[in-house]
Amino acid sequence: MTQTNKSSNSFLLDDVPPMGIYETLYAFKDAYGQFMGAAGTHPWSQGFPLTTPLEKFNGPELPPSVDVTWEDRFYPKAWGHPLLRETIVDYYNTYYGSNITPDNVMIFAGGRPGIYTVLSFLRKDIQVRIGNVEWPAYLDILTQTNTDWKTVTMTPENNFHPGNAEYFDRGGLNHKTSLFPVISNPSNPTGHARAGDELRELMQMAEEPQNGILLDEAYEMYHSPSVSGLQYVNDLDSSNVFLSGACTKGLQCPGIRIGWIIASKENIQTLSNFSSFGMGGVSHPSQLYAVELFKPDRVALQRKAIEKHYNWQRQRYGEAFEKMGLKVFTGNGGFYHWMQLPEGLNCDDLNKRLYKRGAAILAGRDCDMGRPHSKDPAYESPYLNMFRFSFGPLLPETFESDIQLMTEVLEEYKMESSLVE
Repeated sequence: MTQTNKSSNSFLLDDVPPMGIYETLYAFKDAYGQFMGAAGTHPWSQGFPLTTPLEKFNGPELPPSVDVTWEDRFYPKAWGHPLLRETIVDYYNTYYGSNITPDNVMIFAGGRPGIYTVLSFLRKDIQVRIGNVEWPAYLDILTQTNTDWKTVTMTPENNFHPGNAEYFDRGGLNHKTSLFPVISNPSNPTGHARAGDELRELMQMAEEPQNGILLDEAYEMYHSPSVSGLQYVNDLDSSNVFLSGACTKGLQCPGIRIGWIIASKENIQTLSNFSSFGMGGVSHPSQLYAVELFKPDRVALQRKAIEKHYNWQRQRYGEAFEKMGLKVFTGNGGFYHWMQLPEGLNCDDLNKRLYKRGAAILAGRDCDMGRPHSKDPAYESPYLNMFRFSFGPLLPETFESDIQLMTEVLEEYKMESSLVE
């Protein structure tokens, strides 16, 4: 499927461009003649993990199947399968010392439907605060839900990691407006994570009057140790704290499309009421597969393997990138490197050269929460010399060829740039 221009007769809105990552995929297909992911391509722009066992670090097998009974072919419950909700409760209460119940959990068909739904139902007297560099889909979701948002400065000078207080700065707001930061933690694309005292402070701020938070914890297991804001929430049921999780990253199963929101019982009731007419629940077979992924012995091995494997990959790719002259601003979580090109180079020209070799990175502009949603080509993003490199789906044995290819293309680009000058 490719992006197409809508006819003048269409009844649907025409201001619905694809997420930035898909623009890269379309451009790659046009230049290379094949879709990213085909044999011989290098999915450095893609945000998914390996979906095979991490054998080097004793990762568990992925379940080959689940049993489906006649009851599982009924309509699912709007709020989620009771067994999966209980399983998620046991997981967080075991690993993060929380005391949530199934009534604090709502199941969605992946992480982003949950995020989209929460933002869709925000009251109009609430302003979202979001870092200037974040997951590309947030820009589209915030726009399509008509959310009021303001960006928080993220630059090399603050290492793309603003302080907690910047998300709750009330300067210029009237007394009726509430603040609602949206933060991915660990961050996509920077890998920076709030943990320990910094995360404790963030959650304390989020529980203060007129404050809340949507903490997207898709990369929860990709930090040492695994990290969740739920560990520091004092009174979830009296708060507007929303935590988003999914089987997509840590559990290595993006294809089953299972995610969840953890929030107060009152807020979960609102979300489940929406599901009763707007979503209709989530596939029972997928939810049952998720229960298998969370089995206690299995998930204990999974957490260790994810942490060790991706710490190893992050370190060796980062060292190699620094040696080739890239400035690395990556934190210690996630499976991306957030990098700056040498002066005078930009990510679009780099990608044009990579396309010819079957590779692509994600342009920094696509992670810019301050750019126009219309993707106006006249807009000068401050991140044209930044890019995100994903080592999430890369097999360990492709490391040498990945670095060789990036080195060759970057050196070619530097040489051509110097000749032009």
